[in-house]
Amino acid sequence: MATPRIIKKYPNRRLYDTETSTYITLAEVKDLVLQYQDFRVQDAKSGEDLTRAILLQIILEEESGGVPMFSQEMLANIIRYYGHSMQGLMGSYLERSIHTFHEAQKRFQEQAQVLMPKVPTDAFANMMGGQHIPQVMGGYLEKGAKAVIDMQDELRSQAMKLFAGFPYAQPPGTPPEAAPEPKPAPKAARPARKTRAKK
Repeated sequence: MATPRIIKKYPNRRLYDTETSTYITLAEVKDLVLQYQDFRVQDAKSGEDLTRAILLQIILEEESGGVPMFSQEMLANIIRYYGHSMQGLMGSYLERSIHTFHEAQKRFQEQAQVLMPKVPTDAFANMMGGQHIPQVMGGYLEKGAKAVIDMQDELRSQAMKLFAGFPYAQPPGTPPEAAPEPKPAPKAARPARKTRAKK
């Protein structure tokens, strides 16, 4: 396995490509991503891996300008899953969804190029109903995330129905029901007095 290309990040925020021995910009790092180059960004002083932070910075710049991929609601839903019990499930679901979408798009382009070899790759965006590919991808992920949220709600609902008959089936935060006051024991019936016959 080839060793990843090392890019060092200095305190002045400059990025140094050790392979070309030149300083590069964030846009050039984005080009490495688009070219499927294997690279690793590390702190020049401590050696800490900063690759994720740089990729998130690229995403932030892309979302801030041009055509954003994620809607405000989608970003809010992602934030809500940090620290949630299903955070790992949501992360792996989105990762698989992106991979599946990417593979389907790649197969579609390969098949279309065989059928229509003279059609430029950019023309496929027009074949998606006039929508840009980022918007299509964002909509796809939003629907996927909504499916996970709906599944979670359904699981919670089913669990509540399953344990409804048990005394500990109260949802978290719900105050326990007040115990009914004990009813007083019925008084014992007094024996009937015998009446004396008058003389």
